[in-house]
Amino acid sequence: MTLSVAMITVDTLEPITLANWWATNLGGTIVAENDGFFVVVALRDGGPAIGFQKVDDPTPGKNRIHLDLASPDYPAIVDTLVANGATKLGDREIPGGGFGWTTLTDPAGNEFCVSGGH
Repeated sequence: MTLSVAMITVDTLEPITLANWWATNLGGTIVAENDGFFVVVALRDGGPAIGFQKVDDPTPGKNRIHLDLASPDYPAIVDTLVANGATKLGDREIPGGGFGWTTLTDPAGNEFCVSGGH
């Protein structure tokens, strides 16, 4: 049996607003709106889609799963994300150095990380 990641789904109070934010910042396109209940963003690189599902009560607290994003423009891209509405939580580094990343939240408070690559 073979599995592949088809979509990563985020629970949110405002699917269209959050989908637009991610589409803008990832260079993606909204490909389905489903009456605002479930909005799908297709990524330009053909990676898994990101879905935004309307829920009345998103799970509180820290995400158990989050997106790890990479950019050759790291760390400058972090400034762009913050200017576009993300909140920077902090810079991190593997103990002993050698690999660093920045943890942020999107406008709805979902954590994600950005690095220069893996």
